[in-house]
Amino acid sequence: MKNYHTHTKRCYHAIDNEEEYIKAAIQSGYTELGFSDHTPWHYDSSFHSTMRMEEDKLDGYIQTLLTLKEKYQNQISIKIGLECEYFEKYIPWLKQILNDYPIDYIILGNHYDETDETGIYFGRPLTKQQLTKYVNSCIKGIETGIYSYLAHPDLAYFDTDDEFYKQEMRRLCCCAKEHDLPLEFNLLGYKTHRQYPNETFLRIAKEVGNKIIIGTDAHESSALLDMQTYQYAKQYIENLGLELTEEIRFLR
Repeated sequence: MKNYHTHTKRCYHAIDNEEEYIKAAIQSGYTELGFSDHTPWHYDSSFHSTMRMEEDKLDGYIQTLLTLKEKYQNQISIKIGLECEYFEKYIPWLKQILNDYPIDYIILGNHYDETDETGIYFGRPLTKQQLTKYVNSCIKGIETGIYSYLAHPDLAYFDTDDEFYKQEMRRLCCCAKEHDLPLEFNLLGYKTHRQYPNETFLRIAKEVGNKIIIGTDAHESSALLDMQTYQYAKQYIENLGLELTEEIRFLR
């Protein structure tokens, strides 16, 4: 059992430190745990985000995980990752970070349009134009080839019965299929009854033939102990006839 969507208190909206997550994962029987805290960005402006780690905290994040990876190497495999949006103007900086640090993977969590300095949050009700921007942005991110999977792909808030929604989500699913990129079934959204994951999207993914990966999206270590929600979700996915995977591409 593997999970690649794990946050820490460094992002300001999660609790517990890295070692507490690792201990919980071992207790639940995970064989591999990937950390993907919200990436910092090197902003052009003086913008200060309250939902991601600061740029000067990245060193500590990496070094802490390298130390714990060695400490627990005989009990669990630890992977070092980040959850990143597709902010086009900052992608060169991100690629440099991926080159400079021993980061194993990044996941695409597309929360904001263009940049959170000025862009809208895609998880609030969207217009047709905004939904298209969400899908276009996800597709551009997938096409870079640097992301390992698409987190909460159905985060975009729109009427799921609308044919326009189905058209745009199919376009997204087809791109993910073409690039063999898994789509996430987000356990946090499932457990807390958010607009995602939603069945309309999942049925489109089934028709397209996408692979689905379960992501805990853990914001506290206890989320990794909640095997009941995990098993409910797994059964739900299997009942829909979707293909489950735990395999992702790593950067190194």
